Amino acid sequence: MKIQNPIIRGFYPDPSVCEAEGKYYIACSSFQYLPGVPIFESEDLVNWKQVANALTRISQVELHKVPSSGGVFAPTLRYYEGTFYMVTNNNTFGKNFYIYTKDIRGEWSEPIFVDQEGIDPSLLFDHGKVYFTSNGNDAQGKGCILQCEIDIKTGEKLTESIPVWSGSGGRYLESPHLYHIGDWYYLMAAEGGTEYGHMITYARSKNPFGPFEDYQGNPVLTNRDLGGNQSSIQGIGHGDLIQDKKGNYYMVCLGFRQIGMWQPYHHLGREVFLAPVTWGEEGWFKAGDQGIVTEWMDVDLDGNQDMDKYHVSFEDVGSSYLRWSYLRDYHKENYAFADKRLRIRGTAITLDEADTPTFVGIRQSEFHTRLKVTVSGQAKEAGVTFYMDESQHYDLSLIQQDGKRQIMLRIHVGDAVCAVNTVILPKGEEKAELFVVSDPEKYEFYYTMDGKKKFLGSARTKYLSSEVAGGFTGVLMGLYAVDEDGKWAEFEGLEWKQGENKTIDLDRNE
Repeated sequence: MKIQNPIIRGFYPDPSVCEAEGKYYIACSSFQYLPGVPIFESEDLVNWKQVANALTRISQVELHKVPSSGGVFAPTLRYYEGTFYMVTNNNTFGKNFYIYTKDIRGEWSEPIFVDQEGIDPSLLFDHGKVYFTSNGNDAQGKGCILQCEIDIKTGEKLTESIPVWSGSGGRYLESPHLYHIGDWYYLMAAEGGTEYGHMITYARSKNPFGPFEDYQGNPVLTNRDLGGNQSSIQGIGHGDLIQDKKGNYYMVCLGFRQIGMWQPYHHLGREVFLAPVTWGEEGWFKAGDQGIVTEWMDVDLDGNQDMDKYHVSFEDVGSSYLRWSYLRDYHKENYAFADKRLRIRGTAITLDEADTPTFVGIRQSEFHTRLKVTVSGQAKEAGVTFYMDESQHYDLSLIQQDGKRQIMLRIHVGDAVCAVNTVILPKGEEKAELFVVSDPEKYEFYYTMDGKKKFLGSARTKYLSSEVAGGFTGVLMGLYAVDEDGKWAEFEGLEWKQGENKTIDLDRNE
């Protein structure tokens, strides 16, 4: 069958995959957002549904005022003898740790720390031994892969951390995974930086500590030489191997979709892609379609791919909705989910600060989207934001100022902050019905007045892209409120359609 990439769409980077009791699970990075490390489940490697978040408590991870794209970096998810283990890194504080659970949908343990430097830690359970692998530096300060053996009950190192591989020569050697397949230990990593030069490389050895022999066909998977009319899929890297029920191997990896054939910008974040793996007679493997990832890939899998699961409405989501994300160590008491409504309490903290504003968001998964929501309440400012970080976001909001209610479109790009347009609501009008429509290149902002939908302004998507904003995250659609006196805002009628909505039934009245 043919599957469509990405298999998990939107800002879900650094995928790690494992199998447990006939099902497959993927964990992804979450950076400054909480709950952290979203976890997806699949029965066929084709359709994925989020079933948990591994980090749900502030006691598990320190996110207080961490910078955007700080916090929780790449996780590795493994299953061994009835227990799930998730190992990751709090990059802001330079700490590698892991947590564990018997029930992947339940609560996870408090963190166990491992005294090894670097990021992107990984675990291999191998005949009673547990190897802990991360990136790091050798004695000369050169990037390498570090490894030690640990006691999984305590995190104590049982051996010294030693360099085991220096990669194939690319910069930013990272995301190592060690596997024991047959007679060989395979060490796979990413090089080139998680951008347009990203690539997956590997080496093998008969000993888990090496020496490792490079695969002569490195990189085994990359889209680094594709551009223009060749592919809009870029940044392929950070892979993890999985064997399916038929015995075939696949690789999950990250990549991103740039906004246009000749426009090297991406704002949806790094997403999860799937590529088939084939083995040669000498025990080396290849991946992808001649080493690249394409939108449509031939795979020996079964399952009808559901592409409509990213739509969102208050009809079917509430406080337990797993895709809600909050900024840093948020305050739960400021959020109240009622029947088909959301009430949030503003604070003095705004979206422009690397702090904990009142904000709850969902990742944008498609270029073409259509959003509708109605906002009311007494908060000084409340509305919808398309948010990359505290320095790059577009806000469409209801403003209470000088005894008047106004609808405002504000653009924040770097040091430039501008109220693009403001409309005063008629006296006695308590609610503002807001609309946002997006395509690959722009967002358009609308509101309803006198029963008609009217155009307020537009903004380009590329200013929310990683190429402009920097960092490693992607755009979230957020509902937010600001009020130094703690007044509440209310949202109702949320509908967010994500997909190929190319015809828009809104009147563009300027």
